[in-house]
Amino acid sequence: MTTIASNLQQVRARIATACAANGRSVEDVAFLAVSKTFGPEAIRAAHAAGQRAFGENYIQEAVEKMALLADLALEWHCVGPIQSNKTRLVAVHFDWAHTVDRLKIAERLSAQRPPGRAPLDVCIQVNIDGGPAKSGVAPGATLALAQAVAALPRLRLRGLMAIPEPSADFESAYAVHRRTRALFDQLNAAGLGLDTLSLGMSADLEAAIAAGSTLVRVGSAIFGTRPSKA
Repeated sequence: MTTIASNLQQVRARIATACAANGRSVEDVAFLAVSKTFGPEAIRAAHAAGQRAFGENYIQEAVEKMALLADLALEWHCVGPIQSNKTRLVAVHFDWAHTVDRLKIAERLSAQRPPGRAPLDVCIQVNIDGGPAKSGVAPGATLALAQAVAALPRLRLRGLMAIPEPSADFESAYAVHRRTRALFDQLNAAGLGLDTLSLGMSADLEAAIAAGSTLVRVGSAIFGTRPSKA
């Protein structure tokens, strides 16, 4: 078994244990292998071990890898910031975008999504803990943005995504993730019909699953220490 295959097995075991501890079915929690800065060979190794969904932060780098991996049936998620000059690449090449935080970006993604493709699945990124340097819409402005995004014709609003500041312990991480879950529940009470809560990474996936995450984003626990990005 390769190192990546072994790491994937360990991540699946962590998810299963966290689900069991919280009375949840393991089928209710999916995960992305976040492959930013790792080459196509690492993604091929993960695919050979059964992984199909991959998250990428750097859009141009991701598109180049997609071309080299076109022989594989993969699902691509954009989990990095989306600038206006990159919306067409996301709209054309990705299956999901987790980081919609402005109506302008959503409108461009909708307008640029090719007619022959299914609508782009999107999550709204929420700055749940108010970090001044972080992307994401403020919690109080999320409902208005969600309603506007849900009305766009070539997008399918699936849920919320958040990247809180690292927490010192399980309880602190859990408390912050529960705030995102509460916002998710509020949006559904308003009739939005969301089904995806994109929360949790390598260090805090257990706390995220306890709080209700349906999709965790795992990078270093699968691929190891990231190489420096040139």
